[in-house]
Amino acid sequence: MTAVLDRIRRHARLEPRRLVLAEGADERVVRAADRLSRDRLAQVTLIGERDIVRATARRAEVAMLGVQTLDAGDPAEIERTLQALRAARGDRLALGDAERLARDPVFQAAARVREGLADCFVAGASRPTADILRAAIWLIGTTPGVTSVSSFFLMVVPPSAAASAERVFLFADGGVVPDPNPAQLAEIGCLTADNFARLTGEVPHTAFLSFSTRGSAEHPHVAKVREAVALARQRRPDRHFDGELQLDAAVDPAVARKKAPDSAVAGHANVLTFPDLDAGNIGYKLVQRLGGAAAYGPILQGLARQANDLSRGCSSEDVVEVSTIACVLSAGREAGLAAGARPRAGGSA
Repeated sequence: MTAVLDRIRRHARLEPRRLVLAEGADERVVRAADRLSRDRLAQVTLIGERDIVRATARRAEVAMLGVQTLDAGDPAEIERTLQALRAARGDRLALGDAERLARDPVFQAAARVREGLADCFVAGASRPTADILRAAIWLIGTTPGVTSVSSFFLMVVPPSAAASAERVFLFADGGVVPDPNPAQLAEIGCLTADNFARLTGEVPHTAFLSFSTRGSAEHPHVAKVREAVALARQRRPDRHFDGELQLDAAVDPAVARKKAPDSAVAGHANVLTFPDLDAGNIGYKLVQRLGGAAAYGPILQGLARQANDLSRGCSSEDVVEVSTIACVLSAGREAGLAAGARPRAGGSA
């Protein structure tokens, strides 16, 4: 296990959170539920049709000791979710659609988080990201002051000739916002920096990436990044932000000394903010597939309480890690609510 994942697991065990997994018919998720419970990483609730969950557990050869199972067909769960949808969406959601979604385990999981019956939920092993986002945005809402839900990937790069120890990065946004405007890009950088500090315990150094470094090129795409950096600095003067930076200037000290010698970020950036979803998604997959890095995510950020998406190609171990990250981050989401602000639920998705 990598050092950062070991730290995250130790953090999770200090105060196991109430986690809901919404895909009880998926063997990977059932195995993960068993593991999370056995390792005391979370208080796990699994939603699905009860008979199917039991059959899946038998196939997976796990006992699921300590895992609470909720039947998605339970009238109480359906009614709770229906009332939550009505409260969040009102007449924007047709009655027939509301009744259909109230039977959906993903929306049931989100409703339990909304009502304070759980701290976070994780889904997406067998569902598209759009379904998870819709449930989270409609029923949980965004953190006060946040305008857009975004995401990041936790990237763990193995030791190499260039670095004797593993390197940990957060890449954002790789999963949600296709073409962020400067204000959204600044927000993504600020949120990701805070989450880096929360997960690693280290100081975030955030590079806003471009094909230009410090004025080496002029283009509207470059101007967007520069404006985002200025906005991020105004919003969070306590954080280290720099850009526009090319990738090599951001992570290679030798290049940074030539291209941005006065930068507090260049050469040792650990949070990489990509200018759009194309770059972020391609970037994380290049580092994962060709660089041998482990990639965990997309981890959602900006929600009032935590919810995480899963890749449909995930392994059982991926479900464990993404769920553990959700549990650790949920403390931060709840701290925002405890400060006295209400989540903005019911937005578009």
